[in-house]
Amino acid sequence: MFVNYGERAVFRVARFPASWLDELRSRADIVQVVGQYVSLKRNGHRHWGLCPFHGEKTASFSVDQDRQMYYCFGCKAGGSVIQFIMDIERLEFQEAVKHLADQLHMPLPQLEEDPDYQRRRTQRDRLLEANKEAARFFHQTLFTPAGQASLDYLKKRGLTDSVIRKFGLGAAPAGWDTLTRHLTGKGYTIEELKLAGLTVIKEAEPATVDPATGESKPERPRRAYDMFRNRAIFPIIDQYGNVLAFGGRALGDAMPKYLNTSDTPVFNKRLGVYAANLLKKERNLKRVILVEGYMDVVSLTQFGVTGVCATLGTALTPEQAKLLKRFAPMVYLSYDGDNAGQNAIMKGLGVLEEAGVPARVLQFPDKLDPDEFIRRDGIEGFERLPALTPESYRMGRLRTQYDLSTQEGRTDYAKACAAILQKLEPVERENHLQELVVQTGFSRDVLLAQMGVSAPAIGKPAAPDSPVKRQQRFSPNRNSPAAVQEEPDEELLISIFGTGRVPTDIATEDDFRDPLLRNLYLSLSEGASAASLCEEQVEESTRARVSKLLLTPPADDTDQLIRMAQDCLDRNRLKRSREELSALEASLPTLNGADKIAALQRAQQLMAQISKYNAHRS
Repeated sequence: MFVNYGERAVFRVARFPASWLDELRSRADIVQVVGQYVSLKRNGHRHWGLCPFHGEKTASFSVDQDRQMYYCFGCKAGGSVIQFIMDIERLEFQEAVKHLADQLHMPLPQLEEDPDYQRRRTQRDRLLEANKEAARFFHQTLFTPAGQASLDYLKKRGLTDSVIRKFGLGAAPAGWDTLTRHLTGKGYTIEELKLAGLTVIKEAEPATVDPATGESKPERPRRAYDMFRNRAIFPIIDQYGNVLAFGGRALGDAMPKYLNTSDTPVFNKRLGVYAANLLKKERNLKRVILVEGYMDVVSLTQFGVTGVCATLGTALTPEQAKLLKRFAPMVYLSYDGDNAGQNAIMKGLGVLEEAGVPARVLQFPDKLDPDEFIRRDGIEGFERLPALTPESYRMGRLRTQYDLSTQEGRTDYAKACAAILQKLEPVERENHLQELVVQTGFSRDVLLAQMGVSAPAIGKPAAPDSPVKRQQRFSPNRNSPAAVQEEPDEELLISIFGTGRVPTDIATEDDFRDPLLRNLYLSLSEGASAASLCEEQVEESTRARVSKLLLTPPADDTDQLIRMAQDCLDRNRLKRSREELSALEASLPTLNGADKIAALQRAQQLMAQISKYNAHRS
């Protein structure tokens, strides 16, 4: 289920019918599924264990078998059995569904809305199989005379046999069509190999005669040759273990020095990262280290650095930033120390910020790249590198662009830094402000004024930002739950209705002001399960909130739940009647004629309602 609570919109994933997904959830025993990853013990009506999503010594991870949901009271992770597979295996929704269906031997539903799906799926499977066979061929070739030059290159770079095998590195032989002949011998067609980016086809050329010289060129038949020749090979494997593409490093003077598979039906260089398969195996990563080159990834990993990956020959993309967010809560940009690498960091920080991914920057001295640095300074030196905040890094870059020995340079530098610091929270801003005072000679008051921030008076809290700036920073979409005053009784009602033991028709849509809670109520009224409502939330924070509401009922006894629900409704309705009555009384002096009569009549109705609600509560 994909739920967008910004407006009343509930979308099932088109690929899987709702009824089929409901059957999948009912057949997948969440205790058995979670038990494959977590040691669970029954306590009361729930099973408990140590959370697999954060480190803990006391079990706060609970699984409710009756409701087919899980929730961690520590890190707030929660959801359905499908969400658990998504989180633990780092899979997309559709992949997690397929994973569960395979375990339960449930055939996937017919995809009537996409008549070409089976053809495309068959083609995709064939290309992935061809890539896998090519990776096996390259790796085996590396340890033969035909791959000796590649092996010598990798050994010269200091790689061990162990790390070579871990990454599946290989060798493309120097022959024109060695791989192509190998794969056609395995039953793959030339057209399939071209589609996979493994083979290049040069079309036939007819015989020609130069009219000026009379020189003739014979007919040339259609030829197929290998994309990768005489190169060390780096297979690109996704988080699901599929070989998608290859990167090849030239051994001689061939150009380009680095050659990557172009986009194919199974590979898009904007979407993935190198070594995603290894990232997936790392549990509870605190950060991902993003580097520029494949060799940087291999080298850092060999020295014991975990969570390292690289982009695929492109600048960091929004899609890659979102992918990295699934593996760890923070990304360290660790690009080369040259100007190109530093410029890439500036762009990368913007992409990560746009995707909502916290970032840090590792700067390498002497314009070294990560591979060169760790070979010189070792893992100890790497771990000593300071992790700069984006603001610290940007200010450091700015400092090299201005002459601080001149008043003009200090002024321009102060203005540029102020533009960066004004976006920060006060505590974060304070970390940099004193440094800027020392560097420029301007007072704190002047610098704060440049940022549009008032300096705090002695003994008083800092003045708030301007109304416009505060509105820009803190005003979410008007439909967002964060824009609505917290309503504890509304949340309690959702927890009660989520048990399925209290009829939802005792309430109405108007009993909920919070858009998220209102839409949860409507979905529950229509028969949606608690588990389905937790799947595929737009925001992780929203999913955590929904999971907590639906997995932490206030009581087990049905009669008690009904009484609690009625109490919540009475309190809510009493509160709102009083608010409306107060507003009417305040407006009466400004009303005349029919408007005043209508207001008085409404006030009488409200007073009657208030008396009724008070009677219920007494």
